[in-house]
Amino acid sequence: MTPAKDLKKQLRIQALARRDALEPSWRAEMSQRMTAAADRIGLNSGAVVSGFWPIRSEVDVRPLMLAFAKRNARLCLPAILDRTTIVFREFVTDAPLVDMGFGTLGPSEDAAVLSPTVMLVPLAAFDRRGHRIGYGAGHYDRAIAKLKDAGRPPRLIGIAFDCQEVPGVPDEPHDVVIPEILTESGLRRFAAPL
Repeated sequence: MTPAKDLKKQLRIQALARRDALEPSWRAEMSQRMTAAADRIGLNSGAVVSGFWPIRSEVDVRPLMLAFAKRNARLCLPAILDRTTIVFREFVTDAPLVDMGFGTLGPSEDAAVLSPTVMLVPLAAFDRRGHRIGYGAGHYDRAIAKLKDAGRPPRLIGIAFDCQEVPGVPDEPHDVVIPEILTESGLRRFAAPL
């Protein structure tokens, strides 16, 4: 393991431990409070927003997603196809969901595959520059790179609690910088990556 990967692993473990220690009722209240950012985020008409089904102690973005749906956004959730690939399937609130592995749910194979214009990205940790640490599988890094390569780069908004902030994330060539991160303190915007 490289020094950067080893440090990321340690930062991930520490940030997730802090998040896990948050009181569940407080996490639920803060997740609901984050819906107030829907107006500030400002979506274009017809935006396709990918969210995620919360696992463990993650921010529950479902209230935020529903706030976007009320603003005429189409919603989608990631579907894990294999160890390296996710696609984004349309999420319709009354459609049944299936087990996606990793403790998460998503739309079935019958759901339309969409190309998100806005991605709500789960984070294990982040720093003040918008650098993130995911869960280590690289699903989002590859999905974002694929959309960029196709000429459809999505707007990226990381989702986390303040306690997941770390002093600095080591830079690696494959890393995707997240220009906006939403926490219970509000929406933070970072300089666009060069």
